[in-house]
Amino acid sequence: MGAWGISALQSDEGLDVLNFLEETCLPGHTALKLEEIINSMKGEDFFGETFEEIDFFYDQSALALTELYLDWLDTGKFPNRESWDHIREFTASGEALGFLLRYLHDIRDEVPDEDGEREIVELWKDSGDEWSAHLDTLIQKLEKQIEGGI
Repeated sequence: MGAWGISALQSDEGLDVLNFLEETCLPGHTALKLEEIINSMKGEDFFGETFEEIDFFYDQSALALTELYLDWLDTGKFPNRESWDHIREFTASGEALGFLLRYLHDIRDEVPDEDGEREIVELWKDSGDEWSAHLDTLIQKLEKQIEGGI
């Protein structure tokens, strides 16, 4: 894992998510739908078939997509990439937000994988407490979006 910050978008896996979106979801679109992105990502093994399939990459994918969506809500912009400038709208259904929230809750609650630990939690615990505050912030923001009845 290569990372240069506490957010998933500041990691190699986060860059994988951004690259996937650039290649698969952005061309020909001026609006994005979170549920369509999630379905595309499921088809390309960015997420497991069930929540019981726990993997570091799946967790990072959920975190990166959450960060991207919430950044859009906060700023109306995407990462500093010219190829994203044509996107004017990014919407999400309650179901899509709930999907991401489930991943974040499972990470926070340290739901273990088949080896008895959740790799992302073990790695983040070694890096200090900032990741926990970041995760809590993401969860709170997603919960507010769901409560808002999007």
